[in-house]
Amino acid sequence: MTTSEQPSAGPLAGITVVTLEQAVSAPMCTRTLGDFGARVVKVENPKGGDFARHYDDVVHGQAAHFVWLNRGKESVALDLKDPTGMAVLHRLLDRADVVVSNLAPGATAKLGITPDDLAARHPDLIAVEVDGYGPGGPLSHKRAYDLLVQAESGACSITGHPGAPAKPGPPMADVCTGLYAAISVLALLAGRGLGNGNAAGPAVSVSMFDTMAEMMGYALTYTRHSGVDQVPIGMGSPAVAPYGAYRTADGHTVVLGTTNDREWQRLARELIERPDLADEARYAGNADRVRSRDVLDAAIAAWCVRHPLEYVQRRADDAGIGNSRYNTPSDVIAHPHLAARDRWRTVETPGGPTPALLPPPVVAGYEQPMGAIPALGEHTGAVLAELGYSADEIAAMRASGSAL
Repeated sequence: MTTSEQPSAGPLAGITVVTLEQAVSAPMCTRTLGDFGARVVKVENPKGGDFARHYDDVVHGQAAHFVWLNRGKESVALDLKDPTGMAVLHRLLDRADVVVSNLAPGATAKLGITPDDLAARHPDLIAVEVDGYGPGGPLSHKRAYDLLVQAESGACSITGHPGAPAKPGPPMADVCTGLYAAISVLALLAGRGLGNGNAAGPAVSVSMFDTMAEMMGYALTYTRHSGVDQVPIGMGSPAVAPYGAYRTADGHTVVLGTTNDREWQRLARELIERPDLADEARYAGNADRVRSRDVLDAAIAAWCVRHPLEYVQRRADDAGIGNSRYNTPSDVIAHPHLAARDRWRTVETPGGPTPALLPPPVVAGYEQPMGAIPALGEHTGAVLAELGYSADEIAAMRASGSAL
């Protein structure tokens, strides 16, 4: 990118987010806000910091989860159980627009920084608390991790195969909760800018369980009105047929999908050349085809296995049938579509540079900053000085362990 092509300031430039976060959900929220130009100050425990730092060490000594979710943030290491560390946090919050937390159940209450506490001391602050199950229920006290919430919400029961449930591979509960939290912040900031905000900074609570219940919307609606718990069918959909994965002659797997009766007719007549199936009244509607899924899958599989992947996909494109190739993470890293669209950037880490994908939103005239991954406490001194602490005060905090 040339100097004349430098992107404009992000739409959240001038917004400061302070975050007390661990693992995935809150870090996804704050990274998203940072992607749009917000300043994100990550307050970490001096004794190890965000525990996601230590999941593995595959990225030049850094953990893959941490590198994925924490670029561009400033790490300030404070002991919040120490009155001096807590005083620093409040001075930070005096200058912040948003605070985000996803600490263990009851942790913010013990620290005296619940949304109600913050509203009294920092009335203009938007306080976002991400938790597992939300307050007021029999599970509210429980720790919540992605797999636990996916199991509790029913997501694992509709993933995998009959008798062999599975967790959806990506951490859906964590990621979707983080994105809902970010959406909430954006809505409240927009409302404030339009003069619609409350006089005091509103509090937002987003639970992982509520988020996954929302993600289960189709399955819950279907079961409520049919009385049927749909079984998982691997790489397919219980709602639509034919729609699934099929082996090809050259050892690859193609995924073919139809979403309506017209596409089914084209698939049967033009792709697999089975007009007899297209003419069968018992396959005319989607509900009919779902009941006959095994028969139709067998016919499609028999055609696909006789042809190489490239031929199958070209024929499917010509017939207007949705299709894709089944890929592994290694395949996606080398995916020509990402390369052709220049989706990779270099991000600095404490151990050296690493490739990272640009965030999904493509905003005209603006490219996300893709800042460095912070070492634990890397920005403590600079931020404390910015807050007005002297060099001697900073040294004393470090000597006492209240800051790193």
